[in-house]
Amino acid sequence: MDSSQPALLQQLHWYGHDAFRLDRPLVIYIDPWRLPPGAPPADLILVTHDHHDHCSPEDIAAIRRPATRLVANASAAAKLSPPVSVVRPGDSLSVGEVRIEVVPAYNLDKAFHPKEAGHVGYVLELLGERLYFAGDTDVIPEMSDIRCDIALLPVSGVYVMTAEEARRLTRKAGQPGPCSSEVAPAGGGRWSWAAAKGAHRPGAPTVTSGDTARHQKPLGRVAARGVEQGE
Repeated sequence: MDSSQPALLQQLHWYGHDAFRLDRPLVIYIDPWRLPPGAPPADLILVTHDHHDHCSPEDIAAIRRPATRLVANASAAAKLSPPVSVVRPGDSLSVGEVRIEVVPAYNLDKAFHPKEAGHVGYVLELLGERLYFAGDTDVIPEMSDIRCDIALLPVSGVYVMTAEEARRLTRKAGQPGPCSSEVAPAGGGRWSWAAAKGAHRPGAPTVTSGDTARHQKPLGRVAARGVEQGE
C-alpha cells in the first residue's frame, strides 16, 4: 500500500452493504449484517440505527463476547440485548485507545431516516487517524464540521445520497481527496466507482486506492438541499 494512504486502510474490511470491520487497535464492527461464519469476535460494535440491515441481533450475537462493548442509538438499542451504551448525536466516548464522536445522520427530503429519529454516524479516532462512518444519510450541513482521513459514505439515490452527490461532497474538501484521502461509498452494494478504495473484502482480492491527499481537510461546507432520486 502506498505510504501516503492512511494506515487504517490496512485494517479495514468490508463485508458488503454497510458492514465493516477494523482490526486495530481493537476489533471493531460497524453495522454488522450477514457476516460469514467464523467472523472474529468483537471488542467493540457500533450500530447506527434500528433498520434490519444495520441492526442485526443475530449477527451481533455471533461476534459478541462478555467483554464486548456495544454502542447504538436508542432505537437500535431497544432491539439488542443489554448492556448497550446508548448514544445520540453530539455524544463522545472512549473505548480503550479508540475515541468515538457521535454525529447526526438523516434524510433531508425523504421519510426513511428522519432527523427526529436520532440515527447516527460515527467518527473514530485511532492510531493517529480519523475514520468517518456516515451512517444512512443525505449530504447534511453538519458534515462541514467533520474532519477525517477516511470517509465511508452511503450511496443509493433512493434511501440516501447519490454517488454523484458523494463525489461532489468529497470535491468540496479540495483536491484530490474526500476528507483528506479516501472515500468508500457504502450501502446497497453500490461500490462500482470506488470499490472500498483499499478496504479488504474477506474472500475477495484487495482493492487499491486511487488519489490520495496527505493532510486532514473538512468535508466542506454543504448547504441543505433536496436529493435526486436514483443514480
